Amino acid sequence: MRHLQMSAAALALLAGPALAQQDTITVGMVLEPPNLDPTGGAAAAIDEVVYANVFEGLTRFGPDGSVQPALASGWEVSEDGTVYTFMLNEGVTFHDGSDMTAEDVVFSLDRARAGDSTNAQKALFEGIESVEAVDPLTVKITLAEPNGNFPFNMAWGDAVIVAPETVEQLATTPIGTGPFEFSEWVQGDHVTLVRSDSYWGDPVALSTATFKFISDGNAAFAAMMAGDVDAFPNFPAVELLSQFENDPRFEVVVGSTEGETILAMNNQQPPLDNVKVREAISHAINRQDIIDGAMFGYGTPIGTHFAPHNPDYVDLTGMSDYDPEKTKALLEEAGATDLTLRLMLPPPGYARNGGEIIASQLREVGIETEITNLEWAQWLEQVFGNKDFDLTIVSHTEPADINIYARPEYYFQYDNAEFQALIQELSVTSDPAKRTELNQAAQRMISEDYVNAYLFQLAKAGVKNAKIEGLWENAPTQANDLTDVRWTE
Repeated sequence: MRHLQMSAAALALLAGPALAQQDTITVGMVLEPPNLDPTGGAAAAIDEVVYANVFEGLTRFGPDGSVQPALASGWEVSEDGTVYTFMLNEGVTFHDGSDMTAEDVVFSLDRARAGDSTNAQKALFEGIESVEAVDPLTVKITLAEPNGNFPFNMAWGDAVIVAPETVEQLATTPIGTGPFEFSEWVQGDHVTLVRSDSYWGDPVALSTATFKFISDGNAAFAAMMAGDVDAFPNFPAVELLSQFENDPRFEVVVGSTEGETILAMNNQQPPLDNVKVREAISHAINRQDIIDGAMFGYGTPIGTHFAPHNPDYVDLTGMSDYDPEKTKALLEEAGATDLTLRLMLPPPGYARNGGEIIASQLREVGIETEITNLEWAQWLEQVFGNKDFDLTIVSHTEPADINIYARPEYYFQYDNAEFQALIQELSVTSDPAKRTELNQAAQRMISEDYVNAYLFQLAKAGVKNAKIEGLWENAPTQANDLTDVRWTE
């Protein structure tokens, strides 16, 4: 009997480390956050650590970009679209044990929209006229005008709910309501979170999560190979990812981000003010050649300014498929032969490398380009500010930003009253089915007008241990949401 007991103990000792490893994870990140307060900093790395893990808002983004309930179990909208009433979940506490109530929502939103607010996305809160605690579990938010996008705005990391008594320490010792609690931050190396045993919602599978900061691609590769890092959702050197693909220990995961990468065209600059010329340029471009040559194969072709992972996305790539003969015919029809266009390129590799490929493709259909490489400050001044360009390549990384096409003064200068009216209707519409209809109509309109040449959605290219499941494939927001992550056998 004693022998059997000793054997069982020995087996338990042997099993202990293996079992412990199955509920901990080390996640690699390229950049270290400057602080850990998502309501007081613009760096994406902040949300990569704390979004949905430590902090929660009234709503949240799902992995497909949909807006889902979070601290609010649901909400109602007044008939005129100006009053949102949020019903809060019961039993929610902050990590210090204090109750989270409607008063904390009032404090958080009033703080975000205050005149001296340091919130990086103050525009999200500008339409709020008042925030009122109807009772401990009900919040009434009155807007100056209807905004059907308001639940979406509340899902940003900048709109998470915090407590007044802990707000001064959020940058270094964050206290939220999420399923993980802050444990330690060794600056220059890692941040560690631990499972919150008092979490109000479904408990997470992981007991500990460590975010390790490794910016060098070769060091990231070595860390993954050695098992020092279990997952690197945004790998810093995509050219090295192929080395993981034939190793059964790993899985390369490629999804999309909110970054629509476009060949932007100056719609008010002749000959690009002619839709036939813009259409001709769109048909001259082989997207896959650009994805392969500039992005090492990582990227999702797009035919309009909308993220493919969004539930409202429409695949319109066929509207501007690669057809050089059609390009030549359209140019002839428009009387636009022997063109030379100025192509201004900002610093990112997708722009510089992609620009050379596009210049070659345009040359094949009789369009010459004069390439100018600009630093970001120059690009912002000359292209974005002064609109002094013909063509440029840039990724638009803000989520759900098709509304920029309703601004005639925006740098590509698309001026369509019908589109502007459509976006205005979208802004005051709260019915989900109607919003889907309007979003899809907007996508089709800019595709049919060939406002820009739509290239690809920036890839979210990473690698993970093959036994890990539940990490986001796509990036509807900058986050490493670990709430559904677990190890499999």
